[in-house]
Amino acid sequence: MNQYVTGAVIKELREKNKMTQLQLSQKLGVSDKTVSKWETGKGYPDITLLEPIAGAFRISVTELISGNTIHNENVSSNMQRSKFYVCPICGNVIHSMGEAAIHCHGIALLPLEAENPDESHRISVERIEDEYYVRIDHSMTKDHYISFMAAVSSNNIQMVKLYPEGNAEARFKIRGVKKIYFYCNRDGLFSISPASL
Repeated sequence: MNQYVTGAVIKELREKNKMTQLQLSQKLGVSDKTVSKWETGKGYPDITLLEPIAGAFRISVTELISGNTIHNENVSSNMQRSKFYVCPICGNVIHSMGEAAIHCHGIALLPLEAENPDESHRISVERIEDEYYVRIDHSMTKDHYISFMAAVSSNNIQMVKLYPEGNAEARFKIRGVKKIYFYCNRDGLFSISPASL
């Protein structure tokens, strides 16, 4: 039953929210015996109750079904905790400043893990006045290309979308940039610190 909300998840969320079965049942318009049946695995909530259950616990339906609640501790909005997601269907690039449940085309997207650039993804960063000129030695064919570059500081992100048959280069204002990211559509996300160059 991994693809549907389980009684164990409901019980865990109810207890975490310091609710009794009766209190939850009143919020949902069902009996406390019904909640008890869910929690003991003797029944499952009707699909029409998924949204109200998620609402009672202040989480998304996706979090409810997956059993993984998102605890965003990034309340200070530090951009250095940025996460990038890329849809394998349409190539949509999504950025978050902390934990998130991201879906595109019905697929749950996981945050990309950045690696150090390798020989196939050599990057050069040149300082020109108040900008970094970033160039990646990489082919830009329709099948294999750099999709985007981003420069991240503690309070700002600059992102440039790149396209096949274009150039794998971008300019970023230097002000406070701590990391530069780039994404290869075949090999994933890479990052460097300009200070390390």
